[in-house]
Amino acid sequence: MDALRDAIPGILAVLAVVMDVLAGAHALLNKRDNRAAVGWIGVILALPFAGAILYWVLGINRVQRRATALYRDYVRRPRPRPRQAGRIVLGEHSLAELCEVLDRVTSFPVIGGNRVTALENGDAAYPAMIAAIDAAQRSVALQTYIFDRGRVGDEFIDALGRAAARGVDVRVLVDAVGARYSFPTVIPALRRQGVRAALFNRNTFPWRWTYANLRSHRKILVVDGHVGFTGGLNIRAGHVLADDPPHPIVDVHFKIEGPVICQMQVAFAEDWAFTTREQLVGDQWFPAIDAAGDMVCRGIIDGPDSDLDKLRWAVFGALASARRRVRIVTPYFLPEGDLVAAIRVAVLRGVEVEIVLPEHNNQILVKWASTAVLPQIITDGCRVWETPGPFDHSKIFVVDDGWVLIGSANLDPRSLRLNFEFNIECYSETLAAQMHALIDRKIADATLVTHQRLESRSLPTRLRDGFARLFIPYI
Repeated sequence: MDALRDAIPGILAVLAVVMDVLAGAHALLNKRDNRAAVGWIGVILALPFAGAILYWVLGINRVQRRATALYRDYVRRPRPRPRQAGRIVLGEHSLAELCEVLDRVTSFPVIGGNRVTALENGDAAYPAMIAAIDAAQRSVALQTYIFDRGRVGDEFIDALGRAAARGVDVRVLVDAVGARYSFPTVIPALRRQGVRAALFNRNTFPWRWTYANLRSHRKILVVDGHVGFTGGLNIRAGHVLADDPPHPIVDVHFKIEGPVICQMQVAFAEDWAFTTREQLVGDQWFPAIDAAGDMVCRGIIDGPDSDLDKLRWAVFGALASARRRVRIVTPYFLPEGDLVAAIRVAVLRGVEVEIVLPEHNNQILVKWASTAVLPQIITDGCRVWETPGPFDHSKIFVVDDGWVLIGSANLDPRSLRLNFEFNIECYSETLAAQMHALIDRKIADATLVTHQRLESRSLPTRLRDGFARLFIPYI
């Protein structure tokens, strides 16, 4: 017994070495970002046992969804030559080059016959979404990050329950972390209404963890396979400004009609199959869809699995293809070095680049880190505007006068690398003009960020922001 007790330290030391070597080797072989690999190896070496355990718990992507042929087959259409698609939409506009880039990068082809309608805030979006659910005859698919209880959430629960009661196939998928923004979560209430509901990627931690990775940040509602909604809106009371909520949130959502709805449904169906193992097939989920407008669109599925970096390449392609102007509205702006370089190159080519951010952020660490990055992008002439309250959660990306990117993704590493997102690219002069007008309204009340203002911050403030910037790959 004494010999065994004396041997325990040596056994633990060997075990620690083995665990550290295995964890370090896994990080070295699987982390595509050099900084992430170096960071995790440093943690593993600095904290024997604990560092390896932290890596196995937090550092490994265990969500390995694979795009199934079952769903990809639903959206296979004769693929138009990208340059032809660009000319159809915008004559000889150079956005045909961007269309070609995304045709090679993304999973879906561009497809015409769509209509996209902007709905500002929950005041306009929620009634339209609930009306669509109430009109459902065959199926309702709803996916969201946050689904709060309360008046707004209960209205959605009741509408989904009414649909289920009249025989409509209803599926609701809520992110496991986002569901915990209210307690109790929405899932029991939905199930009591007869709605099939599930949590995406249950989290290791039993509490709400803002910076947890591998979250489903998608906002998708598809009704009868014919009408859809997507954008930045979660389901929570703060989005209804008419109710004068204590924490108001400005945002914009979009009603989608036309064949691109099928691509939205594929995104939902793959996540639902991953979570529940149920395959959603048949005409109630994937009907034939007639043209509803003249807009050419494409869904972009992005996530830290087989769809990694699709949105990142879309953003880079958009910046490289722009000829006159790029306008971006985002609540969380944490560009890494490659995105900073892409923005600066666009400005140096003579492109007018404007970025609209909220003056006050609901994530204070994000605000500090973002402020520390701004001098790098305004030095060449990029203009950054900060809008006063309410907090602006909108996500809009416009290139020139004919391309708009809408959906759930922010311009930060979490959206571009760590979360599951869904966006739609739209080739439309009409929608671009509407988004330019919306951005003009935001800028009218905004403050221009200048070098002088940034340099006038106190030294402790600049040090604080600079320290926060070191965590951009992780926050």
